[in-house]
Amino acid sequence: MKYLSVYAAMMATCASYAAAQDLPETKLNVVGSWGMVSMYTDYTKPFFETTIPDASGGKVTAEIKPFNELGLDGSEIIRLVSAGTLQFAETPMGYMIGDNAINGGNDLPGLAPDIETAKAISDAWLPTLEKLYADSYGVKVLGVYPYSAQVVYCNAPISGLADLKGKKIRASGAAIGDFVSALGGAPVSMSFGEVVQGLQKGVVDCAITGSMSGFGAKWHEVSTHIYELPIAWSPVVQVVGMDTWNGFDDSVQEFLTDQINQLSDDIWAGAASETAEGFACNTGGAACTKDAPGSMTLVAVSESDIALRDKVLRESVLSNWAAQCGADCVTAWNASVGQVAGINIE
Repeated sequence: MKYLSVYAAMMATCASYAAAQDLPETKLNVVGSWGMVSMYTDYTKPFFETTIPDASGGKVTAEIKPFNELGLDGSEIIRLVSAGTLQFAETPMGYMIGDNAINGGNDLPGLAPDIETAKAISDAWLPTLEKLYADSYGVKVLGVYPYSAQVVYCNAPISGLADLKGKKIRASGAAIGDFVSALGGAPVSMSFGEVVQGLQKGVVDCAITGSMSGFGAKWHEVSTHIYELPIAWSPVVQVVGMDTWNGFDDSVQEFLTDQINQLSDDIWAGAASETAEGFACNTGGAACTKDAPGSMTLVAVSESDIALRDKVLRESVLSNWAAQCGADCVTAWNASVGQVAGINIE
C-alpha cells in the first residue's frame, strides 16, 4: 500500500509537470491591494511572482504592484478593470458598497464572530457576487478572501464598545459606518493610508482595520488601546476583465483557476492565526514573529459587549443595509447568508 501511495504521488507530479509543459507562454499584469500589509507581502506578491511561474514551469509569469504604489486608493479598481485599463486586480469589497450594496452582503459588521462563520457566509454569498460582477462590471470574480479580523484601535483608553460613544472613528465602508453610528460614535471616511496621520493629529480618535494590517501600517505607534472583538473581516475580491479572461487559452484558465483557489484557501487558513499574531505584535506579546512589536493595551471582550454587538447588528446594521440593497437582494441574502447565520431580514 505504501508503494502504491508513492506511485500515485509520482504520477500526479508527472501529470502536473506535463500539464505545465503544455501551457502557452502567458504574461499577467496584476494590481494588488495595500502593499504595506501581510496579505500583499506574504500572499499575493509571492504567489504571482514565484508560485505561478514555478507551477507553470516558467510558462506563466506576472508583474505585480500594489494599488497604493500606483497612486490609487482602491475604490476605483473594479471600474478600471471593467474599462480594460487593468488586467488582474484585487481590492477590499467594502470600498464598493457605495456603488452597490451587494458588495457588503458577506461582511456585515457583527455578523461573523469567527473565521469559520465568515468563510461559510462568504461561500454562501459568492454566486450573488459573481452574477453582479459579470452583469454590472463585465469582470470575472477569481477569489474572495479576508484580512485578519477587523478590530478597533484607539489613541486613548477604552474598556469596551460603549466607550466608542462620542468618538470620531475611521470606518471603511457604509456598513461599518452604520455600526459606529449606532454605538453613538461619529464615522469618518478616511483612506487606509491616511489613518496614521489622522490618529496623530486627532482627526480621528479611533480607527478600524485588521489586527495584522494595522500593525503592518504602524498604527500601534500612534494608538494606545486595541479591542479584540472582531467587528468584520474586510474581504478582498480578486477579479480579471472578462475580455482578458476569455482571451486566454483554456489550459491557462484552468491553471489559474486551480492556483487562485489554492491562494484563497491559504489566505482563509491563515486569517485566524494572523488575527492572533496581530494582537501579539501590537501589544508586544511573545507570539509575535515580526520585528519591532508594539506596546499597546489589549482590551478583552465582555459578555455585555457581545450582547451590544448583536443588538446593533439586528436593530441597525441589517435594516440599513437592506434598505440600500433592495427587496430582491434581501430575498437572495435570506436564502443564502441568512441560512448560515440563522437570521432572516424582515
